[in-house]
Amino acid sequence: MDNSAIYVNADAIRRKHIADTSPSPQLTERNRSHRSVLVCLVVLCVLLLTAVIVLCVLIYTNNHQFHINNKNITRERDQLLTNNIKLTEERNELTAKYYNATELYEQLNWKTNLIWTHLRDGWIEQEVHLYLISSELRSWSESRSYCRDRGADLIIINNKEEQDFVNNITSGAQHWIGLSDSDEEGRWKWVDGSALTSGFWEVGQPGYHRLENCALSQSEWFDYPCTSTFKSICEKNIF
Repeated sequence: MDNSAIYVNADAIRRKHIADTSPSPQLTERNRSHRSVLVCLVVLCVLLLTAVIVLCVLIYTNNHQFHINNKNITRERDQLLTNNIKLTEERNELTAKYYNATELYEQLNWKTNLIWTHLRDGWIEQEVHLYLISSELRSWSESRSYCRDRGADLIIINNKEEQDFVNNITSGAQHWIGLSDSDEEGRWKWVDGSALTSGFWEVGQPGYHRLENCALSQSEWFDYPCTSTFKSICEKNIF
């Protein structure tokens, strides 16, 4: 066999192999169609995944922002409540001060009117007390009734300053004071029931005479018969 025949056969065999291994036009078109579908599916999946990721990010962002806004609103609400409580407390405090000021004003106004009324009637003001010197002579009991009819009582002298005040407004004249031992001889008591602890007796006084049971002030004190008639000093507290 010559070489040309061998080459012819080899070429025929190659062409047959190529023909056998080459896809048919129908198969090639089908493969292309499948490939296009697959690409579309991949692209669709990528787009879907991207959309899901974007949606999740948006949901997370919105949810996070919602919580932040909610916290801010809660904080602002609490602040408003706190401010409202403070304003209410301040309002109540101002209201209380207003009522206290109003009450104080009414008390001062009442006190002023009371003092002026008594001053017009001859009373004398000293600190928180008012004093009235009677112009008529009466017994000790009558003098006390006279004072009580005016919302007062016979004077109670509590200290040296008040005794000096009495001497000043009476010029040292004789006046009944609210002191007696009528209930028990030798046990001197003021008209409010309190016991005498210290006094301003004249030397040798009181004399402990059974008929001298009432105290008379004349610069210093003397015990005298309660039926004797003298002027008296009434005393009342302004309030």
